[in-house]
Amino acid sequence: MSDRARTPTLFDTLRQRDFRWLACGRMATYVANAMAPIVLSFAVLDLTGSVIDLGIVVGARSVANVVLLLFGGVIADRLPRTFVLQGSSVAAGMAQAFIAASVLLGFASIPVLVVVSVINGMVSAVSLPAAAALVPQTVPHAMIRQANALVRMAINAGMVVGASTGGIIVGFVGSGWGIATNAGVFLLAGLCFAGIRSAKTPPPNGDRARPLAELREGWSEFVSRTWVWVVVLQFLVINAVVAGGLQVLGPTIADQSFGRTTWGLLLAAQTAGALAGGVIAARTQPRHALRLGTAIGVFEALPLLALATTSNELVLVLAMFANGVALEQLAVAWDVSLQENIPPERLARVYSYDALGSFVAIPLGEMAAGPLALHTGLRTTLLLGAGLVVTATFLALCSSSVRNLTIRPAAPRLPAHAHSE
Repeated sequence: MSDRARTPTLFDTLRQRDFRWLACGRMATYVANAMAPIVLSFAVLDLTGSVIDLGIVVGARSVANVVLLLFGGVIADRLPRTFVLQGSSVAAGMAQAFIAASVLLGFASIPVLVVVSVINGMVSAVSLPAAAALVPQTVPHAMIRQANALVRMAINAGMVVGASTGGIIVGFVGSGWGIATNAGVFLLAGLCFAGIRSAKTPPPNGDRARPLAELREGWSEFVSRTWVWVVVLQFLVINAVVAGGLQVLGPTIADQSFGRTTWGLLLAAQTAGALAGGVIAARTQPRHALRLGTAIGVFEALPLLALATTSNELVLVLAMFANGVALEQLAVAWDVSLQENIPPERLARVYSYDALGSFVAIPLGEMAAGPLALHTGLRTTLLLGAGLVVTATFLALCSSSVRNLTIRPAAPRLPAHAHSE
């Protein structure tokens, strides 16, 4: 066989034992996280039938997650990240198992569900930055882009499988057994993370006895690179607009025009586009990946424009598919840019500030979309949102720091006869 060098493929990343376990663990985690709100929602409705109670229980998890997200980055930069992921998965699994037992044995109550939801929000805040920061520790640098693309594909597939599985299980055997299954998936994720052997703890840096000092250190790292905070601001705006437009106004328009079945088809098309986008991202190596990814952020306006101007199903499907493809190009470019340029011992904290911007933006957009649509109309609100997406993208590209950041060459490339580890 020829010794000619070649670009790594998705399959090459799966030959890396530690990365294989990490990818499986992250997919299992997202399956579990997608199941959790569905099975928990039906448990609350079975218990009291109150939408207010449902909002309190589900909201408790989100609040705990946002409040503790930054400290999750501190923990992930302080402790072995594999240990953090194992511990958070087991803790989430045990919490869900307790809820399942309370439902099945008849001692569930709203206060119990709220407390356990807070626990789940806390452990999720710890695991998210740890998982993102661990990727470059599990593959050679030549494979970092392919690894991030494959992780994104696993995450998207996990969310689809989790959401559908949660609904099916609750429909057939009830919410209690649905939550029990959810607990099992969290524990499965923990077993996957336990398979990671060679990833090491980042070297210590700074005063490890002072978490607030570590948060300030992470903030300094975050703001010292203009391209980091500029892109986060861009997507703070975009995430708020898209959350309101697609998660609030989209279903409303579906009910008024093309129907709920078509809306489900549109969401499936977006997911299919994301999976295709992951394959494209893995097979390309743009030198100015962040510039390209930031510019592609304008495609987030496409579904908003389509919903505002047409009810043609084919046009809507194509818009959502293209949006899914485009979003993955930015997501992979962003992950690679952070992992190549942020010191490993501070990477999880920078990821936590990035995630905080996204998590804060989403509920803001969801809460603002309804009142704004009442005052200006559904379609006008969507067009205004599309304009905000375009404006935020244009302003981000005005930054020379964003335009000029380059990806390090993925050298040395793999020999054509490379074998698995």
